[in-house]
Amino acid sequence: MSNHDQLHRYLFENYAVRGELVTVSETFQQILTNHDYPVAVQTLLGELLVATSLLTATLKFDGDITVQIQGDGPLKLAVINGNNRQEMRGVARVEGYIAAESTLHQMLSNGIMVITISPTEGERYQGVVSLEGETLAECLEGYFRQSEQLPTRLFIRTGESEGKPVASGMLLQVLPAQEGNADDFDHLVQLTATIKNQELFTLPANEVLYRLYHQEEVTLYEPQEVTFRCTCSRQRCADALMTLPTAEVADMLEQDGNIDMHCDYCGNHYVFDSVDIATLYAGNTDGSAQLH
Repeated sequence: MSNHDQLHRYLFENYAVRGELVTVSETFQQILTNHDYPVAVQTLLGELLVATSLLTATLKFDGDITVQIQGDGPLKLAVINGNNRQEMRGVARVEGYIAAESTLHQMLSNGIMVITISPTEGERYQGVVSLEGETLAECLEGYFRQSEQLPTRLFIRTGESEGKPVASGMLLQVLPAQEGNADDFDHLVQLTATIKNQELFTLPANEVLYRLYHQEEVTLYEPQEVTFRCTCSRQRCADALMTLPTAEVADMLEQDGNIDMHCDYCGNHYVFDSVDIATLYAGNTDGSAQLH
């Protein structure tokens, strides 16, 4: 099995179609660490992670992306944050019992998917996707049909390999501004659909592509690393505390002796005692908060 999560882009020489193949198993395992999610929620987070990585790779932008599913069922929220560097993190919020075999709609009841793209420069974009498909992949294919008008197919696989949770996926998409033959695209979709889970989880990208498309001419590009990265920090927590009313901060200190700020994404704790808070307020008079 590959030691590192990677995203591979590839192009068919004789068709106006591009492809992506991603393995996110290590990142997936890190997202699940420190959490005790129901099995169905773990699976959905894996699917969402694969989908976000593939989606990010189709977009030519520098910045952040958030793919969020929310509903009024026992699963209130599942979200993956990522960026163009394929740095990912994710979390879910569960309120109630979720059976292992629960479907997307059983977990969410009435739900929507919100895709938010925040470029480093330029306008923020938000798209709301109705969850009409039975699976996450079908819902995202609907999103591409509506927003991009580009025929797109996703193949998302989650499971276990060597006793650990694993997740991988593939994407096929007709190239923009090129009229492709629908039969050609369908042909490639049918070939891709034959991929077996264990092949996708364990084989190198070039071997997967050879098994699927050995009669086609395919160009495979240099891979991009996919990693787990949380953007929390002590400084960010300090900045957040400084936005609260002084009386509220004093009340929290009085109740517990310190303020323990916990990051849901990575499990880190940032603890501030009365000395830390006093230092923050002292440093804040000139517009900066110095922590010691």
